[in-house]
Amino acid sequence: MIRKFSFLLFFLLITSCSSYNSIDSFYAAHKNDNQVTAIRVPQFMLSLISDISPEMKSLVGNTKDLRYMQFPSATESRTNFLNSQMNSITGTSFIEVFRKNDETKRNVISIREKRDVVKEILIYNNNNINGSFLYFNGNFDPIKVRNMAQSDQFEKLSNGLVNQFSLQTPSINQN
Repeated sequence: MIRKFSFLLFFLLITSCSSYNSIDSFYAAHKNDNQVTAIRVPQFMLSLISDISPEMKSLVGNTKDLRYMQFPSATESRTNFLNSQMNSITGTSFIEVFRKNDETKRNVISIREKRDVVKEILIYNNNNINGSFLYFNGNFDPIKVRNMAQSDQFEKLSNGLVNQFSLQTPSINQN
């Protein structure tokens, strides 16, 4: 009886720790932070984003979940904290296809594959002033993902995504 209980307790501990290190938990934990821009694109709005470029149209057509978050990262401790959280998320379940470290500055593109299809793409940037991530979930061609990463298409998508939503979303009046 005690052995079964300890096994159950161990299993609950493992599953609770693993669920914390996910995009869902990171997004939920930080979307209400001060000075955060958080965008989760519903399915019906993905067609708006596909107008950014032909490459985006082919990528977004296979997307089931698209999220973008930008957050302040002005102190070294905050930058280290965010870098550590992103490292925990990608950990061993993602494959890094690109990483550039410059002291605490980070540019990382990670993917999660299933057989010959890329299922998730996570782009994380932190320049010690602002941090951001761009997350895709869907079915993507690995060659297209690599080409987009090499030609900075994901950076263009991030900028286009923020511009697209900023123009259509009412701003907070600072009176």
